[in-house]
Formats: sequence, C-alpha cells, structure tokens
Amino acid sequence: MRDNPKIAVIGAGAWGSALAAVAVRPRREVMLYARDPAAASHINRDHESPRLPGVRLDHRVVATSDVLATVASDIIILAVPAQHVRAALAPFAQHVTAGTPLVIAAKGLERGTDKRLSDVVAEIAPHVVPAVLSGPSFAADVARGLPTAVTIAAADEALALELCHALGTPTFRPYAETDVIGVEIGGAVKNVLAIAAGIVAGRRLGASALAALVARGFAELRRLAEGLGAKPETLMGLSGLGDLMLTCSGTQSRNFAYGVHLGLGGDRNAPHALAEGIATAAVARDLARHHAILMPIVEAVAAVIDGDLTIDAAIEGLMSRPLKRETG
Repeated sequence: MRDNPKIAVIGAGAWGSALAAVAVRPRREVMLYARDPAAASHINRDHESPRLPGVRLDHRVVATSDVLATVASDIIILAVPAQHVRAALAPFAQHVTAGTPLVIAAKGLERGTDKRLSDVVAEIAPHVVPAVLSGPSFAADVARGLPTAVTIAAADEALALELCHALGTPTFRPYAETDVIGVEIGGAVKNVLAIAAGIVAGRRLGASALAALVARGFAELRRLAEGLGAKPETLMGLSGLGDLMLTCSGTQSRNFAYGVHLGLGGDRNAPHALAEGIATAAVARDLARHHAILMPIVEAVAAVIDGDLTIDAAIEGLMSRPLKRETG
C-alpha cells in the first residue's frame, strides 16, 4: 500500500461523513459516496453533511454520486447500516480492483441469512480483502475530533496495522486485531444488549438492575462469540466490553434510545430504522439456538421486538430463572 493511499467512503450518513473527516490529510482527498446526488451537492457546496449538522467537513472531502469515481481507491470504507451492506456493495463490487481492502464500518448481522457482514462482503465481492472497524464511537464525537479509540480487524495482521496507520489521527486511535469474528460479534450483539439496557432505563428499574443487565448481557455476548471461534481477550477490549459500555450509557445511542422508547410503553414498530439491534436481535437468538448457547437476555429482547412477549413478562421470566453459579 502506498504511503498516502487514496481512500473512499461509501455512505454519506453521519458515520460515513465522520470517517471521511478522519481520513482526510493535507495531501489526501477523500471521496465520499452519496447515493443521492442532491446530498453530494450539499456536502460539496456547504462542506457539511446533512446528517452531521454543525460539523464542518474539510474541503478535501469530495462527495460524489458516481460509483466509478470511488472504485479506483486504495482503501474503501463501507459505512452503511448493516442490513443495507449487501445492496450498497452490489453496484461497486465488479468495479473494485482485486486485493483492495474493504473496511466494514457497520455493526450487525444480516437478517435472513444469519451471516456476519464480512461473510456478506466475501459473497458479493470475493476479490476484495475484508476488514472490520468497530469499537466505542459516536459519529459526532469522531467528527468533532474528540478522543476516540477503535479496533480495526483483518485476518492479516500487517494489513490491519496498515489500515490503522492510514486512518489514525492524534484524536482517532485505531488498534489492530486479527480476530475478525470477535470484533464483529462484539459490535453486533452489544446493540441488542443496548436495547435491553434502554428498556431498563425506560422502566426506571434502577442503577442496580442496569448494572446487572450489562454484566449478564456481556456474559452472553462472550458465550456466543467464543462459541463461533472468537478469542476471549478480544471481547474484553474496545470492540466488546468497551463498545457495550458506551452503547448502554445514554440516548446518543440509537439502540439505547429505542429501548427507552419501549420501556416507556412506546410502539415497538415506531420508526427506528437505524437502531441496528432491532434486526440483529433475532439473528443473534437464532445463532445461539443453532449452537446450543444460552442467551436469555437476547432471547427476551428478540421476543419483545417480535411482539411475542410483553416487557413485564420478559422481566419476570429473566428474574425467575433457576438460581445457579454466576459463572455457570
């Protein structure tokens, strides 16, 4: 990879715009793909993303709605919602040069196939090299230059390190990892647990209940990740425990906010399309069942979202489970 690689970001939402802002350098333009030509024009004219109001983008962030303008890049970052990864990548796949690193910056599992997003990318574009960016990060914080640390995982450690050097800044610190499974499962399942944490907050069940929920939820996350082949230490890092702590900490998290909405008695079908945990809950539940892994909190969240269980029944069911050792 060249010293100053060309970088393109697919997805001009809040997260994609924030990552484009991070990737800019004095001698580097970053191509930011927006599907809507009007959104691309707005960004180029005002140097501001409609999804990040008040955050000014460097003039070197060049937005485009032309697929071919982005594919000649050395690094491509895919920053679209998890359930849109397959559709968003399809127009680009045949044009991307073989061996190009494609960094997945979404957190979720594909509903309908139960696949991790790196597997989706491998299916749609088998000639690219998938990597995953995850960790405790809010788009607005990253775009404003607030200190943030994340994980970039790739099967090849040298590539992961190269990507860290390409994207790292004095305020955005990526750590390299090779445990792609652990990073992906940590980022996906924490969204489901954040919905549960939001329900606890919305029902005003107290700080003790929230702490118990997060701790027991993390145990479930670890069981699933390790059952799928992840390393235990990965889950103790930024993309596991770190991301879970952030996402369960307040309404800046869309998943937590959706949980609060449910806890306050809101309609489960209210529009919260960007709360990734809504779709991931059923997938995580199904994966757990397939691998005979116990995940009662995830099971309860999926049942509440699907309308198969009331919140009161879910709480009663969790609290009446048989008593056992905590580590069991």
